[in-house]
Amino acid sequence: MPPRKKTDQAALPGMPTMADLRDTLWKAADKLRGSMDASQYKDFVLGLVFLKYVSDSFEERRAQIREEVLADGVPESRLDSFLGDRDEYKRAGVFWVPEGAQWQTLAAQAKSASVGELIDNAMDALMKTNASLTGVLPKIFNRDNVDQRRLAELVDLISDARFTGHGDKPARDVLGEVYEYFLEKFARAEGKRGGEFYTPASVVRLLVEVLEPYTGRVYDPCCGSGGMFVQAEKFVLAHQGRRDDLAVYGQESNERTWRLAMMNLAIHGISGDLSKRWADTFYEDKHPDVKADFILANPPFNMSAAVQASSSPTAQCLRGNQVKARSAPRWSKRTWSPA
Repeated sequence: MPPRKKTDQAALPGMPTMADLRDTLWKAADKLRGSMDASQYKDFVLGLVFLKYVSDSFEERRAQIREEVLADGVPESRLDSFLGDRDEYKRAGVFWVPEGAQWQTLAAQAKSASVGELIDNAMDALMKTNASLTGVLPKIFNRDNVDQRRLAELVDLISDARFTGHGDKPARDVLGEVYEYFLEKFARAEGKRGGEFYTPASVVRLLVEVLEPYTGRVYDPCCGSGGMFVQAEKFVLAHQGRRDDLAVYGQESNERTWRLAMMNLAIHGISGDLSKRWADTFYEDKHPDVKADFILANPPFNMSAAVQASSSPTAQCLRGNQVKARSAPRWSKRTWSPA
């Protein structure tokens, strides 16, 4: 089906504001407070929020395709072939959501004893049908230590959130704002440990504005939840650039944080290479041949000893040893770290 002109989408009556949406979702997070620590429940909440978003986006795109096809005079008997064309969703930056993984199906069975198993199966189905999500989504909802009653209440609360219908703001942008808001809130809840996966937005904006990455390769050797890449993308778009003006490379040593980063990039439509799994840059460099134009890094507070001890190009750069760093194959042009 050929691409069509976009139509302006007005805010739907009764749709919540961004503040209402954030409030609803934070109340959902509070459902798990006390039953597990912040480092655990952020994985549950952000995973479910992501699942709700992909389902909302899928249903919105499905409705658009239906409207466009019928407007072109295509008979309803042929409608299913268009609705089932995965390229129509991929072209719009929408993930394909198979039956059984759609939110309304999960919400309808939220009160069942097997809600955790249903959610894990939905995560698995999404990863199998969307290559960019392979190995990324959390399958943690059916574990013995998960209170299924509270999980059902969490699903009910998130069901009240809508990522579509916010004026002319796409669902992706809405979720992007919510995701960044949650990362900040969870980082505050974890205190000092939150710095392992989150750098304050004001610091990230400053680093990006200093480096001015209009185009080229951007690298973060300890990328956390991917905030540097998201801000670099915002910088490019704010200067009339395109997403593909930047090539993103990064690495993260913590499994759970790596998953957050991969979801963060997926939410923002950023095609980045964070390797196929988590690993410590100092001891298992996943990008030894990348020549970066810009390096953004905020090393975790507990990595000082590793930075001093390692002779890797990454450590040399983070120590500020620019003479050696320039001679290494990866480092070129500009480097900035608040450390």
